Amino acid sequence: MTLRHRKITVLGAGIGGLAAACILARRGANVTVLEQADAIREVGAGLQVSPNGAAVLRALGLEEALAARSVRAEAVQLCDGYSGAAVLRLDLARLRPDQGYHFVHRADLIDLLLTAARDAGVELQLLQKIKSVDLSGPLPLLLTQQGASREADLLIGADGLHSVLRQALNGTVAPFFTHQVAWRALVPASAEDPPVAEVHMGRGRHLVSYPLRGGQLRNIVAVEERRRWAEESWSLRDDPMELRLAFEGFGPRVQGWLDQVQDVWLWGLFRHPVAKRWHGQGAAILGDAAHPTLPFLAQGANMALEDAWVLGTELDRGVPDDQALAAYQAARAGRCARIVAAANSNARAYHLNSPLRELAHLALRVGGKLAPGLPLGRFDWLYGADVTEGQRLT
Repeated sequence: MTLRHRKITVLGAGIGGLAAACILARRGANVTVLEQADAIREVGAGLQVSPNGAAVLRALGLEEALAARSVRAEAVQLCDGYSGAAVLRLDLARLRPDQGYHFVHRADLIDLLLTAARDAGVELQLLQKIKSVDLSGPLPLLLTQQGASREADLLIGADGLHSVLRQALNGTVAPFFTHQVAWRALVPASAEDPPVAEVHMGRGRHLVSYPLRGGQLRNIVAVEERRRWAEESWSLRDDPMELRLAFEGFGPRVQGWLDQVQDVWLWGLFRHPVAKRWHGQGAAILGDAAHPTLPFLAQGANMALEDAWVLGTELDRGVPDDQALAAYQAARAGRCARIVAAANSNARAYHLNSPLRELAHLALRVGGKLAPGLPLGRFDWLYGADVTEGQRLT
């Protein structure tokens, strides 16, 4: 069974949901996206699109649009948080000079994908809060918060961390609080700032910052280890002074950024297991619904883009849905589990205490001088992957 004229329902108008909707519609499906919000608003802050995610956007003919809405990254610079001294520079152009790393505002990527989905004929329905999904019948049955029900011929769950479809497939699994919290904020920036992601590392904390929107804005994500629990939500505001106090020992460059913060959001970082079941009767999950990851490798959006492409490819092979969905999980689960594990490892490396921190920084400095391409080359398995295999779907 191919996707031609199939009726498909996608839960969630985030990056994964809109990418999947666009891919499925371009392959001939009639796609409806259900979004719980009353509008597609500018939410979130910055994210990074690495070559593996950019390959999917290129296959959709969105490469030029991405370039116009993003800042092309030159490097990742690791710094000692307290002195500001450079520890290691990862030259992104060295590993894959023909492919781009991009800093982009989440809202701009959402807008880009929404436009492409609508151009492909996707219907977007707002204010569709889904309470639960029943997979016991021949077709998935959705129950809305208002008490209404609707069936879906084929249901794709791109409904994020608290996915109702993931719960229907796997039951309730309690996440593990990592005893880390993260703040996110945007501050004004200078167009002269280099297109570099700076990672300022300290004892039990680190801060990442890079420019957005042609250098008009600077994205800040700051992480601190602490015992106090925080909600796993992107909509919890915090006092900017809490952020400043957490990083008061960091160098003047970081202090200059934090002094400009007026609005800041806080969320707790929880470790979720990769879902055991990604699919069931007429249904499948992708992105954060399948494999939530900590934000220490900047791969959440990229994994969702990859998932969307592979799911569309498998569903269009002309085999029964159960075979197609099983092939989709088989193709994705191992890679996504490896990415999640690598993100967990990065968190530990950023937060070393003395004297391990000084020794580790010295080793990075020496290694970076002796073999400058080696640290980034360790991630060629990640950035060098192209799930589209050079195909285009425009």
